[in-house]
Amino acid sequence: MLTIDPKAIPTAQLHQYLVSAVAPRPIAFVSTLDLEGRPNLAPYSFFNVFSSNPPVCVFSSNRREANNTTKDTLHNIEATRECVINVVSHAIVRQMALCSINYAAEVDEFEKSGLTPLASSVVRPFRVQESPVQLECKVRDIITLGEQGGAGHLIICDIVQLHLAESVLDERGRIDPHKIDLMGRMGSAYYVRASGEAVQTIFQDMSQIGIGYAQLPPTARNSRVLHGNNLGHLASIVQPPSPEELAELARDEQVQALLQQTSDPVWALHRYAQKELEKNNLSLAAQLVWLAEGM
Repeated sequence: MLTIDPKAIPTAQLHQYLVSAVAPRPIAFVSTLDLEGRPNLAPYSFFNVFSSNPPVCVFSSNRREANNTTKDTLHNIEATRECVINVVSHAIVRQMALCSINYAAEVDEFEKSGLTPLASSVVRPFRVQESPVQLECKVRDIITLGEQGGAGHLIICDIVQLHLAESVLDERGRIDPHKIDLMGRMGSAYYVRASGEAVQTIFQDMSQIGIGYAQLPPTARNSRVLHGNNLGHLASIVQPPSPEELAELARDEQVQALLQQTSDPVWALHRYAQKELEKNNLSLAAQLVWLAEGM
């Protein structure tokens, strides 16, 4: 494994390691106004929500590594203490990328990108009409992390108004990841589309105490078939299958047929269990794994 002292490599190289490793990151498409009322629109991928009560999000406007200058967004926020953070869906990702160009302060990125400015309810900066979620924010604090190129300014924002496009909600009123179709930022020029097959459901009931890895059968922990994710899933069961459950499974016609067709029953049962885990049939998968232990 490569071990790196952050102080021993150029900042640009370190930056690429960091943004490529800590990824994908959500994108804050930040709208601001300067003191003369001129709009600015720029994307930032050092961004996330950090609190629900109160609702707080944070993004960082970093100093440019090449010349140590700061950006119009930071200047505007320092002057007005307001912004709108718009999320970036796949439908506007190219227009968002256009706004990452270092236009002069007097240039209107809404006009350059063809995006539509929409009046906000509480703050003065415009929302992006095409964005499916818009967060009106008042700036709580700005924390400067350094004075050299690449140093960040953590901009801590209180969310004072939230706007949701009804088209991205499901029947329960929750945001559907496939409908909102968000984009995430990675290293270099790489992005990821967070919808379709890229979205996985991984449910873990945190109110139930799983048995843990060490309590899995030795044949499972040393399996040639089951990998770490499979074992992690199995280790979440509350208790091992009962002897009665295993006896009933051993009489199952499909299991008996499977065992008659193989010279390696442990491998065959583990492969069967793996397929059931892929379908989230955890109970049956666990029974198969414990049954294999007795072979």
